[in-house]
Amino acid sequence: MHRKKIRVAATVAFLLFGAAAHASSDDAWKQFAADVESKCRKAAAGPLENARAVVDPFGSEHYGLALLTGKPKGAKGTISFLCVYDKKTKVAEIGSELGKDLVDVRLPRKTGK
Repeated sequence: MHRKKIRVAATVAFLLFGAAAHASSDDAWKQFAADVESKCRKAAAGPLENARAVVDPFGSEHYGLALLTGKPKGAKGTISFLCVYDKKTKVAEIGSELGKDLVDVRLPRKTGK
């Protein structure tokens, strides 16, 4: 009987703490994605106006990843940039300009947010 109580208590503790850790993890990933988006937007602010970002919610083992698309400053059209965010240093860098001849990004319309 004593072992059964210990097992039940251990199971309850696992479920309670496991759920709390999972919720915390979800919040941490949301914060990570928000940081990647913010840093990548800043990195692309020079060449892009009104950049829209699509962030890989988890990135790779070492990097956060995002695709930024928008109007080139002082020109017409749409261009994109890949952005990498170093998870250790929290520094974002963009690659070279990707024009429509290389990648054609079609983002959904903005909602009323």
